[in-house]
Amino acid sequence: MNKLNSLIISGREVLPLVEGGKGIAISTGESSAAWTNAGAVGTFSGVNADYYDENGKFIPIIYRGKTRNERHDELISYAIRGGISQARIAHDKSDGYGCIHMNVLWEMGGAEHILRGVLDGARGLIHGVTCGAGMPYKLAEIVTSYGVYYYPIISSARALSALWRRTYHKFSEWLGAVVYEDPWLAGGHNGLSNSENPKQPQPPLPRVLELRATMRQLGIPEIPIFMAGGVWYLRDWTDFLDNTDVGPLAFQFGTRSLLTQESSILNSWKSRLFNLKPKDVLLHNFSPTGFYSSSIKNNFINELCERIDHQVSYSKEMIGDYTSELSIGSTIVYVKPNDLINIDIWITHGFNKPLRTPDSTLIFVTPERAKMIYRDQTNCVGCLSACKFSGWTQTKSKIKTKKADPRSFCIQKTLQSIAHGGDTDNELMFAGHSAHLFSSDPFYANGFIPTVRQLVDRIQTGD
Repeated sequence: MNKLNSLIISGREVLPLVEGGKGIAISTGESSAAWTNAGAVGTFSGVNADYYDENGKFIPIIYRGKTRNERHDELISYAIRGGISQARIAHDKSDGYGCIHMNVLWEMGGAEHILRGVLDGARGLIHGVTCGAGMPYKLAEIVTSYGVYYYPIISSARALSALWRRTYHKFSEWLGAVVYEDPWLAGGHNGLSNSENPKQPQPPLPRVLELRATMRQLGIPEIPIFMAGGVWYLRDWTDFLDNTDVGPLAFQFGTRSLLTQESSILNSWKSRLFNLKPKDVLLHNFSPTGFYSSSIKNNFINELCERIDHQVSYSKEMIGDYTSELSIGSTIVYVKPNDLINIDIWITHGFNKPLRTPDSTLIFVTPERAKMIYRDQTNCVGCLSACKFSGWTQTKSKIKTKKADPRSFCIQKTLQSIAHGGDTDNELMFAGHSAHLFSSDPFYANGFIPTVRQLVDRIQTGD
């Protein structure tokens, strides 16, 4: 493979290689500094980032608020404090050189407040902000007011066009790049639209060609496109490299950067990566964000699948096929006769607690699982602007609730747990669909875990 040409990203000349930002306390100041020290772009997560005091001691997050609104205010305060802390770590460990980006989730609760708070408290330490999971119309306005470049994460030309026409055209000089995240291959939350079939992936090249053509038609400067999702061997991307119709490219590594010495994930998580097989990562719609997401199959995912398997529709009245009575406490509802047979079987196996969903269905779980669901919903901190699981909804004018969906889960709880010592078989572990290559790539033979610099050097060879 030909030598990679450097690019100007966030005003700095760097390799066209980017660390993918990964959730709560996974991409950190330490990992992002290692990427920038290797001549690439480092990215730390600004989503409820960990805070370290002046002595380098980690300070766990403890919510003391009695109400959800009080806990939400604490969440925002903790998130700002943690983001500033990670930015300082990244800056100090890279001696102030290189290119440091922060990744945020637009659908996180208090996103605008948190983004302003971190950028205000870490002035000059952050050079770019990547942002996805939603349509971040106000991203450009907020970020550019601090002299920082912005990087929207999109999965289609249509999404970028909407963002550009509405607000981004006013801030074109600070648009650093467009991150194209493959909605079928990327880890974490994916940008599948309602018109796209999660089971019918589309090849990326035609979609990227459409994206670049749209960018040129709109008059967007010839900035890089970051390829994200499914990127592993650069030798697989020869049709993209030096392709004038594609234009300048950089490659973002989210999943592959999990397995480095500077990566903060648990050793048990790293060990799990060595043993993954094709199809061990599931694209699913359990996330309380409402987006599809990709994560490693384990007991956590299996239990969520089980909730769907133990689901029936019901009616409050006897009508049509709904002729069989079912008692839910003091309430009588009606289900289909065949469903009642299945319900009796589930109950005999301990799944005897019915929970209502917003779709006029019932799921049957164990009493222990029901208690956990209720407890997690009660302990909600409003980590998302709108949460399917807790019913939390945050609008400009007020905070309100809607009917909660027990088929989802508390994402704040599980991501905090997996980042800080939780059981890798019973918590959510995001990963892209190329993760199985850890088990077959000779670079990782005999359990080898590279430094970030070794990984960056390896990537440049095409492997």
